[in-house]
Amino acid sequence: MFGVPLLKLDAGRIFASLVGQSESNLRSVIQTAEAIAPCCLWIDELEKAFAGSKSSGSTDGGTSSRVFGSFLSWMQEKTKQVFVVATANDVSQLPPELLRKGRWDELFFVDLPNQTEREAIWKIQISKYGRDPKDFDLVQLARATEGLTGSEIEACFVEALYAGFDQDAEPTDLLIAQVLNDFVPLSKLMAEQISGLRNWARGRARMATSVVPESKLRKLG
Repeated sequence: MFGVPLLKLDAGRIFASLVGQSESNLRSVIQTAEAIAPCCLWIDELEKAFAGSKSSGSTDGGTSSRVFGSFLSWMQEKTKQVFVVATANDVSQLPPELLRKGRWDELFFVDLPNQTEREAIWKIQISKYGRDPKDFDLVQLARATEGLTGSEIEACFVEALYAGFDQDAEPTDLLIAQVLNDFVPLSKLMAEQISGLRNWARGRARMATSVVPESKLRKLG
């Protein structure tokens, strides 16, 4: 989308057993990214990438802490056009020095998909598995899957494909509805944690999705 190379940082491969090798590996990562610049550096699950940096002194001789500190310094002082994008499932585990302005241009909170987004997800997933979205009621499917993530919607459709195969038939809205009756989404299993993340994000992060008024959703439906 940005028209530049995309690099994924596997933080687990930075850390090594030999003394000083972890720090050297991080320097190699930085040098590689800056050599390719302009580029985009993507770090998935940031809170796990640098887990243990707080107790690093008593667990790994301070290696995690030094690597983490070097990475923070680079983010603050870098002059090359390396655009850093990171994801985190639990931002409460991230140290405050990592979240402050200057290291990140913006923090976004990605909530569960809304009605419009769920319709788009259904269309993508149905097409992905070689079926025609026009054969399904995307509006009703989106309403029936409120609170589901994109991966859960995909899992529901895959299960409906298996159910259809078992009956020697194509998946239908009815089959998907039967799958949903027994499906328990993460938003129910981990309701307290999701509510806590939403409370944390309120006033601290920018919403990744604009809130669509319910009255407008009814008109769209």
